[in-house]
Amino acid sequence: MSGLLALLDDVAAIAKLAAAQVDDIAGQAAKVGAKVGAGVLDDAAKAGAKAAGVVIDDAAVTPKYVTGLPAARELPIIWKIARASFFNKLVILLPLAILLDTFLPWIVTPLLMLGGAYLCFEGAEKVWHLFRPHEESHAQEAETLDAAHLEETRVKGAIKTDFILSAEIMTLALSTIESDDWLSKALVLAMVAIGITALVYGAVALLVKMDDAGLTLSRIGRLAATRAFGRGMVKAMPYLMKLISTVGTLAMLWVGGNIIVHGLEVLGWHWPYDTIHHAAEAVGQGNGLLEWVVVATLDGIVGLALGLLLIPLVTKAIAPVFTRLFPEKQAGSAH
Repeated sequence: MSGLLALLDDVAAIAKLAAAQVDDIAGQAAKVGAKVGAGVLDDAAKAGAKAAGVVIDDAAVTPKYVTGLPAARELPIIWKIARASFFNKLVILLPLAILLDTFLPWIVTPLLMLGGAYLCFEGAEKVWHLFRPHEESHAQEAETLDAAHLEETRVKGAIKTDFILSAEIMTLALSTIESDDWLSKALVLAMVAIGITALVYGAVALLVKMDDAGLTLSRIGRLAATRAFGRGMVKAMPYLMKLISTVGTLAMLWVGGNIIVHGLEVLGWHWPYDTIHHAAEAVGQGNGLLEWVVVATLDGIVGLALGLLLIPLVTKAIAPVFTRLFPEKQAGSAH
């Protein structure tokens, strides 16, 4: 009996020692985890800031896809697009970005520049249409399609646009991550994907329902000030959407031009980058904010110039070739 008690006592001592070791390991792991987590959060913040221009454009573009549709369908449509955006970023683009960065790291900069060129084209096209306006097809589209088919067509178009913008966001995010560990990169990209998608489509949901909220306040508000505030919300919405669209266009040109300038520097042509930054230093004279404004303005001019050059190339060469190669897609989008 005494032998059994001694054995149990030894087992208890071993268990106590093991528990102490586990506690020490857990403490070390917590410290490491906190350090890694801080790095991941820092990278995610930098990545989100870098992609700000694309995010603004994404938020500015999406509301047009619910124009002309029943108010009751606005939030379900936005949820459909948001769900597809989560899938695009987390299931398709995140693994693809990690694979390319691991096995073909040299291709990230050209892909980033390709996305930057797309942003320049989109931004310049919006500026071009200010001087050469084109008729919007939403009203005609709503007249020729039933509500269900119209909703399906709009959602497909929105998802296609979101995929392109999501690819640019993920590539931009990947380019800012400082860690060499693929798991840390994956975590940062996942945080960016979830955070930005929730931010964009949450903001879009608020935007498309703001006029409804204002209309409700103007009708049921108990105070005259509340009803006046509701009417003000309704009247302000067109101007707010115009402002968001303008900011989105400027952001596209700035971010697109910045990507091109930095990409050229990475590829070995330093003149555009050096010229812009020397000009910013000459104008700013040590004022960081003024230097940033100069850099952003000159990057935007580069983006606008490149975009204007791309407009005839895309409309006269690339689009006709695409139409010939994929006539069924054009036919499907026409119905």
